Amino acid sequence: MSMEMKPMIESIVRELFYTWQRDAVQPPKPKVLYIFCDSTAHEAYTDHFIYLSNNGVCYDILFLDGETSAWLGMHKLECGGVGQILMADEFAPAPLEVPRDYEGIVIPELDLDNAARIALGMKGTIKSEIAFSALVQGKFVLVGEDSSGLKRSDRRTMKTIVLPQPFINLFSYYKQELGMYGVEFGEQKRLAELVVRKFRLEQAEHVEQSGAAVTEAVMIDRGEDNNNKNQLPFEGKLVSADWVATELKNHRFRTLIIRRRTLITALAKDLLKANGIAVQYADEG
Repeated sequence: MSMEMKPMIESIVRELFYTWQRDAVQPPKPKVLYIFCDSTAHEAYTDHFIYLSNNGVCYDILFLDGETSAWLGMHKLECGGVGQILMADEFAPAPLEVPRDYEGIVIPELDLDNAARIALGMKGTIKSEIAFSALVQGKFVLVGEDSSGLKRSDRRTMKTIVLPQPFINLFSYYKQELGMYGVEFGEQKRLAELVVRKFRLEQAEHVEQSGAAVTEAVMIDRGEDNNNKNQLPFEGKLVSADWVATELKNHRFRTLIIRRRTLITALAKDLLKANGIAVQYADEG
């Protein structure tokens, strides 16, 4: 029995190691939340989800079940009413807690009522509470600019698809107010593209800032201590051959400084040895 268990344990350990290695090299994927009016509204946005998946962006879908309740996966969210708190699901987060798990919120269709609530800082509906919470936490809120301003249920009840001109003017006013508070607008059909573009710009800015910081640190280090100019510190978890090759193209170094828990791939070890580069732990003199 023990002989049969050994290959299985080895397989599990290998899988855990590869998972850890993958997570160490690749940062976690960004995730957004799409909010829809009902359980069928998302069908028109299937291409959005394909586009997001193909570009490395995760997403969740929240379906409204009325104005003050919604479904997020298997959990039912409820807004707190005046003088009472509705608890339909003890494991579900409150609407104000939802944005913590996402980089941004996408609302393809925004109605006049919720636009007014968000613009005036009023809560009481799922959309208004989530949007308010996201803006306060510095998360982006992306809204379809070509929304009619009428809820789907209102359109079905009143048999009309457009607001009268005075309400259209009011809706436009609230949208301008929302823009002042940080809400962004885009064409409904291009919302997924705008989400991906936003993350790419953030990644580019992060890489640029990191590169500038590293360059400045190297310049300071070389200016202050010539004895350390041939040493290269590594702060990551895995030294790969590609990383070593890239660093060798940028500048020459004789010693690689790593932490005790840092791993070095076999190809990276061969490349370091071939170039006469020694490996030293950060806590060694």
